[in-house]
Amino acid sequence: MKFSGSPRVASIVMTSAARNLTPVTLELGGKCPAIFDHLSNPSDFKMAVKRIVGAKWGICSGQACIGIDYVLVEEKYSSELIELLKKFVRRFYGDNMVESKVLSRIVNKQHFQRLCNLLKDPLVAASIVHGGSVDEANLFIEPTILLDPPLDAEIMTEEIFGPFLPVITVNKIQESIEFINSKPKPLAIYAFTKDETFKRKIVSETSSGSVIFNDTLVQFLCDTLPFGGVGQSGIGRYHGKFSFDTFSHEKAVMHRYLCLEIEPRYPPWNKFKLEFIRLAYRFNYFGLALHMLGLRKQN
Repeated sequence: MKFSGSPRVASIVMTSAARNLTPVTLELGGKCPAIFDHLSNPSDFKMAVKRIVGAKWGICSGQACIGIDYVLVEEKYSSELIELLKKFVRRFYGDNMVESKVLSRIVNKQHFQRLCNLLKDPLVAASIVHGGSVDEANLFIEPTILLDPPLDAEIMTEEIFGPFLPVITVNKIQESIEFINSKPKPLAIYAFTKDETFKRKIVSETSSGSVIFNDTLVQFLCDTLPFGGVGQSGIGRYHGKFSFDTFSHEKAVMHRYLCLEIEPRYPPWNKFKLEFIRLAYRFNYFGLALHMLGLRKQN
């Protein structure tokens, strides 16, 4: 059984599956962060921001399990990042975004209201640096950028799954690893950096379904990579051969010939037999002996 959705519903699904001993694969999403290290080359900086904007609002206005939930950046680069985010939002979606034909609407009224409620906290509303307008009749919410909203607010404790992008500042970008590790494990971590040492630290010191450097969402398109989460972001993996393995049962079949035998396997036991068995397990002599005596494996 495969389920895609929220951890809350996944718990219900898994409980039902457990009653029938049904194996499950859960793909749950989570708060996927984007680490934005400083890129000294202006063209690299612009390309990274362009990819963030395209991923955040270009695919279902953030209503995607692998979408970017928030961005981590050093405080001294946050203003430059935000200005460029605004620039690409206007370039992609125009000035009158409610009329845009390429900007997705919110999937339903219930989800629309849930997102609007995230902005009702006065401290969250005060952190908006771009956007924030809504049109309930058209289920439209403008691409919205927030700078350092309260970390204990619902917008930072629950998966957003919508067009809000919090930008969280840190003193040093290496602190982003500790920040991510303080949260439930995400489905994906996106990191824009050219620092190879930092890349290795991200891979080795964080836990997530996948890690993508210098791009967004493309891991979903690669069927040679396993796709799935870990912890709160899911169980199991699929895509390509990984799907075949996940949704198949590999049955072991063995054949033996009825000739020759390893006598120490049979009672009555004595010191020699027990010592033989102990050494056989220790050095895997049984595997060699069974092979020599005609064991065949059938796939």
